[in-house]
Amino acid sequence: MTAQIITDGPVPKHAQLRDILTELCNTTLKPGDILPGERILEETYGVSRITVRRAIGDLVAAGRLRRVRGKGTFVAPNPLVSRLHLASFSDEMGAQHVHASSKILLGGRASAPDEVSEFFGTDSTLTHTHLRRLRLGDGEPYSIDDGWYNSSFVPNLLENDIYNSVYAILDSNFDLPITEADQTVTAIAADPEIAELLDVEPGTPLLHIIRKSRSGDRPVEWCSSVYRTDRYHLTTRVSRALEN
Repeated sequence: MTAQIITDGPVPKHAQLRDILTELCNTTLKPGDILPGERILEETYGVSRITVRRAIGDLVAAGRLRRVRGKGTFVAPNPLVSRLHLASFSDEMGAQHVHASSKILLGGRASAPDEVSEFFGTDSTLTHTHLRRLRLGDGEPYSIDDGWYNSSFVPNLLENDIYNSVYAILDSNFDLPITEADQTVTAIAADPEIAELLDVEPGTPLLHIIRKSRSGDRPVEWCSSVYRTDRYHLTTRVSRALEN
């Protein structure tokens, strides 16, 4: 970090410092690195504590930095941008050079909720595979996937390496490539359990996506996922239909 005394001018001091810190995050620090302490920033750039806190606050609000109570301020992970195409979490992460991993929260066979059984077209007494995973990018929590898998087609999913891409397993081990899915996107507030897993405050807004996936005409997966909005963005291109 090069000393660069900030002076009065047409651009406010906090905005100058914010630009300097942004450049530092882009060129020197990487996601997960700790930002120099407030006192060091004050002395290096010749600004007040208020200026430092305002610049950092702007970058926290923008998702470039994240504060961890009692530990400091860190460079935030790059947000995962999904273009609403059909791809697994692992594939989307890999396409953006982020290492994907999972922590298994639950795995077993159980009677599925009515909406799951209805989608699978099975009797409510038939058990299906229930898999709940915390999805991580470069070791940081991005989302929680709560998925059900149709035991009529995937009777022994849990005997495979479910820490990695389930879609890859469905394709290679069961000849069930996911070919289409219906998705519904809403917003929810993080309850205490989800907040702790995703490392956010209770009540934080989250993206909630329900995906019903098929392989051809075979209903294979029903999954409810919640995503941190600072680490997962949805984008799509829309066009206007031309009238004849």
